[in-house]
Amino acid sequence: MRNFVTLLVKEEKAIFSSPIAFAIVAVYLLLMGYTFTLMLFLNRTAELVRVFFQAAVLFLLIVPVITMRLLAEERRNGTLEILLTSPVREIEIVLAKFAASLTLLGLMLSLTAVDAIVLGVYADPDWGPIYSGFLGLLLLAAALAAIGLAVSGLTSNQIVAAVVAMGVGILLWMIDSIGYLLPDPFDTIVTNLSLVAHFTPFATGAVFLSDLGFFLTVILVGLLVSMRTLARR
Repeated sequence: MRNFVTLLVKEEKAIFSSPIAFAIVAVYLLLMGYTFTLMLFLNRTAELVRVFFQAAVLFLLIVPVITMRLLAEERRNGTLEILLTSPVREIEIVLAKFAASLTLLGLMLSLTAVDAIVLGVYADPDWGPIYSGFLGLLLLAAALAAIGLAVSGLTSNQIVAAVVAMGVGILLWMIDSIGYLLPDPFDTIVTNLSLVAHFTPFATGAVFLSDLGFFLTVILVGLLVSMRTLARR
């Protein structure tokens, strides 16, 4: 536990001491604020569905930038070998890096919660879809972070890690459109791999165990693959 906390503090300092983190948060808040303003004053609807989908699309682009350096930088600088020979377990390394990336993403989601507060002050929204929407965004962000971490462990080039992780995320987001073109039962199998298909119920106020299980499975697989990539010394 002590090793995990030490690694987590190290990763937190690395993330929040980088200007990239502040640039990401600033751009995210600017775009989200613009979307919320349009929804509030033009559409005059007391819901955040459009905001949730806007945030989800932004996460597809932002999360790979956050995770690209987690293992790739360690491999490029040669510090990964030193880290692996120290008295820490691989799972502690992976979980610390994963938790550090989620801290930044959690901060972004917390700032997005201001939209819900404003909506509650000036309107009478249905809070159920709002709560489930934020839960869905958290699960989506965690799944994308796990994918990005796994990809980061496969290369020493941060740009390659970001581009590949972004490509995987976007493919999984839109793969349901491909699934509809396939014959049975492949259409169902491919569609069930879609991030948007499992995120949509959360954004619209429905929480199903199958969708929750899907995101948890993606997270678990991503973390397991990340651990396996550490064997490439």
